[in-house]
Amino acid sequence: MSWSKLKQHLESFLCPALYGRVEYSSTSYRYLPDKAGLCYITVDKKNVLNMNDITTLIRWYQTELEIKNDSDIQIPINNEEIEAVRKDTKGIVPEDRLKVIARSRKISEYAKELLSAQSSLSKSNFIVVANKFLSISIEESIESNDILLNILALVDRRVGKKRILNMTEKMKLKHPIVQYFYELRLSML
Repeated sequence: MSWSKLKQHLESFLCPALYGRVEYSSTSYRYLPDKAGLCYITVDKKNVLNMNDITTLIRWYQTELEIKNDSDIQIPINNEEIEAVRKDTKGIVPEDRLKVIARSRKISEYAKELLSAQSSLSKSNFIVVANKFLSISIEESIESNDILLNILALVDRRVGKKRILNMTEKMKLKHPIVQYFYELRLSML
């Protein structure tokens, strides 16, 4: 499907309150075949999500530290994760320290997931994900770990007021840009 047709389909699914505010844009380099074009999502004519940001690869450690130092982020740890740490350390680590190690491991995984999701966004990936969004149910898009699927679902007119209000807890564990679009949609209710 061509970009203009895809854009038209996506914009036809925008909720009425966001129509004209949220736009999907694309640039291509006709004479530079080694450059994959850029895609970005704008809100009120401001570039909010750029699909090709080369600085994301060096931000993993910084993101991990921000997550560790932010007391508002609650990352639940279950007994299986604590047991995995106990097994890895051969039982020589004190009990209270096991929870700290398990939480640290989970935060590290969370930071890696966030940045891998961010850094893999490009025009070609946007087109693939947008086509996937158009072919799967809205529930699958909301439950997905893919940032772009989450964003497309949040601005979709098929997601009603009740569902948006019930997502508050689920959105706390999502990527900050997904939280941004959730807050945007929440403000439109």
